[in-house]
Amino acid sequence: MDDIGKILRILEEEIVPAEGCTEPIAIAYAAAKARKILGTTPTKVDIYLSGNIIKNVKSVTIPNSGGMVGIEVSVAMGLIAGDSDKELMVISDVSEKKLEEVREYLDKKIIRTHAHPADIKLYIRVEIANNNDNVLLEIKHTHTNITRIEKNGKILLNQICNDGDFNSSLTDRKILSVKKIYDLTKTIDIKLIKPIFQKVIRFNSAIAEEGLEGKYGVNIGKMILENIEKGIYGNDIRNKAASYAGAGSDARMSGCALPVMTTSGSGNQGMTASLPIIKFAAEEKLSEEELIRGLFMSHLMTIHIKTNVGRLSAYCGAICASAGVAASLTYLYGGTYKMVCASITNILGNLSGVICDGAKASCAMKISSGIYSAFDAAMLALQMDTLNPRDGIIGDNVEETIINVGNLAQAGMRGTDEVILDIMTKE
Repeated sequence: MDDIGKILRILEEEIVPAEGCTEPIAIAYAAAKARKILGTTPTKVDIYLSGNIIKNVKSVTIPNSGGMVGIEVSVAMGLIAGDSDKELMVISDVSEKKLEEVREYLDKKIIRTHAHPADIKLYIRVEIANNNDNVLLEIKHTHTNITRIEKNGKILLNQICNDGDFNSSLTDRKILSVKKIYDLTKTIDIKLIKPIFQKVIRFNSAIAEEGLEGKYGVNIGKMILENIEKGIYGNDIRNKAASYAGAGSDARMSGCALPVMTTSGSGNQGMTASLPIIKFAAEEKLSEEELIRGLFMSHLMTIHIKTNVGRLSAYCGAICASAGVAASLTYLYGGTYKMVCASITNILGNLSGVICDGAKASCAMKISSGIYSAFDAAMLALQMDTLNPRDGIIGDNVEETIINVGNLAQAGMRGTDEVILDIMTKE
């Protein structure tokens, strides 16, 4: 496979539709798949989850659940109302009758949740039984990567998986670099990437518009827009972009059933990488090709940075996506490769301390903060003002800085992750 083929494969793996926050949806998917193999509704359910999965499910509203929250709801929705063939759209079609069955199932209180102690950031294991039949299903590293299935003690699937490498199930990401992404953004045949990014534009714009219309979470997206109209906030692209991206997250974290196109396993990252660029292009009246090339850069930069950080960690993934936005804005303003590097350096040097304390309403606030910083990083880069090498975590070049951020997230914030989880699970 040539380089273009590998890049397209990476985009196919990373930019996928999902309805609802991806961690509870992954649980619902695992439960639905296990029930399909069992062939009947289980009377005994145990689910084993990594700390980061627990963190990202605890406080988020599950779509199509009637406003219910939490791990047990995710499991029950998958078991009773899920269609595993739809993967991360597993609970996109739930009737009122099925929802009532979910509530009745939850009332039985047979779902037991356990913390999985192994050092894998994304881990889900469902063990279900009914009479003499039982099924075990395990997912590792990515949200639909099933690594083991057993039924009545017989192994149906045993996929080799490197527990120490969270990218082991994916196309090799070593091909990615800031230089390669920059060059490809300028030269790739637009027909190769147009279909996937048209879908990004359609899906993610729809949920942003819904967030601006409705009442979701803290409504930061709508608040920014309303204060633009009042004259308190400036009527500028920066505020409008922050409003648009925040609104999408407001809706999604509060259980809006509209699907989004995710990036690096996250709807919030997918919206962060896309919505500011969509709004920027509309305000600047850019062509469709310019918009799609801008989205290509934003998403691939996000994937490149997030590959080093890991699928789940204490490092806020929206900051990786905000760095992608900064790079894209710089490119769309006519910035050179060196300027794009400077924009990424500026934002990673500024916001790399933002923590991930689970999926919930405050994600929208972090996203809007990231977008504001992305504009600052880009504007500085366009006049070649950049943070200096060896200042804090800044490396001698942009790739070294990205590696440093990965080390910070994986090693440096390991203790932070544990403390966050302790705080969140304290009774």
